Amino acid sequence: MKLADLSISNITTHKTHNTNYSTMGITKKILVIPGDGIGQEVTTWGKKVLETIAANYKHTFTFDEGMMGHVAIEATGNPLPDETLEKARNSDAILFGAIGHAKYDNDPTLKVRPEQGLLKIRKELGLYANLRPIKLFDDLLQASSIKPEILQGADILFFRELTGDVYFGEKNRSEDRNTASDLMIYHKYEVERIARKAFEAARTRRKKLCSVDKANVLEASRLWREVVQELSKEYPDVETEHMFIDNAAMQLIKDPKRFDVVVTGNLFGDILTDEASQIAGSMGMLASASVGDKIGFYEPIHGSAHDIAGKGIANPLASILSAALLLDISFGLQDEAQRVIKAVDATLRQGFRTMDISSKHTENRFLLGTDAMGEKVLENLN
Repeated sequence: MKLADLSISNITTHKTHNTNYSTMGITKKILVIPGDGIGQEVTTWGKKVLETIAANYKHTFTFDEGMMGHVAIEATGNPLPDETLEKARNSDAILFGAIGHAKYDNDPTLKVRPEQGLLKIRKELGLYANLRPIKLFDDLLQASSIKPEILQGADILFFRELTGDVYFGEKNRSEDRNTASDLMIYHKYEVERIARKAFEAARTRRKKLCSVDKANVLEASRLWREVVQELSKEYPDVETEHMFIDNAAMQLIKDPKRFDVVVTGNLFGDILTDEASQIAGSMGMLASASVGDKIGFYEPIHGSAHDIAGKGIANPLASILSAALLLDISFGLQDEAQRVIKAVDATLRQGFRTMDISSKHTENRFLLGTDAMGEKVLENLN
């Protein structure tokens, strides 16, 4: 592809996205939540890109900052402080980094955990749809472990339901601590609202939708499939396919080009979209948007990566591309979003790489750290 076109404004959280604001400028409030680990390093560059766009297009973006995750627990004892949640509610969009710390991975008995903050803000803000565009920049064909001929032309838009499933179902542990359970639960309206967004998106793309479940085993999945089947009657122009999660995981690597729009539940979507990062070459290249009916929440999918935090080698491109999604979906600024994507594309075409997307053929002079890569994107943006 000549340009990684991530424009998906038909899923906007605002109803005014078709208005052309570029000639008159807009005023918006953006909350930045750097979070933990490399989130604090890469979010700097997402914010700088937004500041540059605002200056070039005469928009007024005002920024505030909030804590969430491990840093918030250390400072306040709460993974999502009330102050951060209030700031989020009063913002037009949120740019997020990552949460997590090895401390919690090594001790599963800890009651207060960074992930609780992320789950809570999704629930409180009604962020029920997670959108992850998976599209490969041509210059990164060799960065993936998958053969280029299998990858080239792949273009998938995932819709992961975000506020239901086992992550939010009732959790129990027996008194003797030997038995545990997590309730996988879905209500009809939860399936219907995200499936409708996925169908609408499919209409603007290749008119193919794949719904992923495990209806041969799970009752929650049977409800999921029933709802999608019923809703598909309203979209006769969209080819609807149902696929079990195990088969979908295999087909995603075997033949990614067969997929267009994929809609699935919280647990399955979490696994599939991380698997799909191999299509893009690295998690460091994948942006995401969590939306509902009002505020949008934008983040790279790579997590806090504490093993490389503070070393200055994290890839900032996913955060920068998340900023592009923010411009597109929440603010309806398609031209500005495409300008950001073109700047990333140009940087990659010039040969510049961070460690995660480099190869044995990458010359040392083209191997950049976090800040140097961010600066190159800003140069191309200007």
